[in-house]
Amino acid sequence: MGINKIELPSIVIEELYHSSLVVDRSIERHKKIKEKEIINDLSSIAEETQNNFSKSLGNNNKKILVMVHSEEAVHLPDNELTFLTGILSACNLSLADVVIINKNNYPNASYKELTKFFSSKIVLLFDVEPSEFDLPMSFPFYQIQSFANNSFLYSPSLKDLENNKVEKSKLWVSLKRLFNL
Repeated sequence: MGINKIELPSIVIEELYHSSLVVDRSIERHKKIKEKEIINDLSSIAEETQNNFSKSLGNNNKKILVMVHSEEAVHLPDNELTFLTGILSACNLSLADVVIINKNNYPNASYKELTKFFSSKIVLLFDVEPSEFDLPMSFPFYQIQSFANNSFLYSPSLKDLENNKVEKSKLWVSLKRLFNL
């Protein structure tokens, strides 16, 4: 008897091939359906996330997040936006370099969500207390605070700063340090 003519008892064959030798097409179809469902779920989550922060202003070219709190406008009232644009201009920045988010539009948004979504490295908080932004610390106005690979600067509202020279000068000192001006 040659090697090609060996007869094995059925118990040995059963042990050798405990998994099925025949591919069940219904299992493959089920796997493909599950994969499509997972892909659809992931794409809908991505769309939701994309739409989550659709009420933002700016192009975020330099990954700078500006958090404001205004109940009067979607982003900022015109006079405050003009003032902010002037501050950015003094720092050699423009609206294209930053993204502005009004905390009023996203009251539950945390620093983790926003800094991850916008890939922010610098966060300016105007009238948004660090605790409101879910930061696990508090720090005073105009102190540059490093945390979680970001630099945070907390300041009074743009409305309060606009006509207060002393407070504006304190902000300017911090911004010069922050942006190496």
